Amino acid sequence: MKPKIRTPFFEIGTKNYIYGDAVLELAKAADAAAKKYDIDVLFIAPYTELRRIVENTDNLIVLAPYMDTLRPGRGMADILPEAIKATGAVGVVVNHCERPMTLSAIKKTIERAHELDMIAFACADSVAEMKAIAHLNPDIINPEPTELIGSGTASDLSYVLESVKAIKSINPNILVEQAAGITTGQQVYDFIMAGSEGAGSASGILLSDDPFAKLEEMVAAVRKAADDLAKKNK
Repeated sequence: MKPKIRTPFFEIGTKNYIYGDAVLELAKAADAAAKKYDIDVLFIAPYTELRRIVENTDNLIVLAPYMDTLRPGRGMADILPEAIKATGAVGVVVNHCERPMTLSAIKKTIERAHELDMIAFACADSVAEMKAIAHLNPDIINPEPTELIGSGTASDLSYVLESVKAIKSINPNILVEQAAGITTGQQVYDFIMAGSEGAGSASGILLSDDPFAKLEEMVAAVRKAADDLAKKNK
């Protein structure tokens, strides 16, 4: 059964900034931070490291970066959904700007993920696209403008509010995460306090001077936001 994600949550993707043992080391650090701060952490890992991360961590929600929609049988070099699930990963990223998909392919991938009781984590780079994808009922939408990804420049808070409103108006059960261009714990905190249910980073962590310290800073910021939201909502 796919896990129910507690909000606010944090997400980290390694992309191809690191590989091999370095991915496992970062996963273990994320695992420790998830436990220390009692925050759900989604970890998007390379296919080659999925099983190893699942078997060597206890607190991470591990996702694959992509999958195809074929079924067991022929399909040399395609990414079989059942094979992803067999690693222990519990979800998949859909339509990242570095692996864009047609709306038809997005729909099929979300349906295959849900068929296997996996989390569908969808990306969108415009308000129009996020609205279209929201009608397909993924579990999470990450509305990140393509030009901001890896740029070190984050979305402004008005975009956070607009994206949350647009997605929730179509399906209030979809979780909304902001990730593009995040480089500091303060940005993580500000986005969550503005209404985002999660925040994430890849290059903001992995290109920093101390990735492990930056990871800790960001997860701690999620904890602070969670605590402050709880006080605010009393």
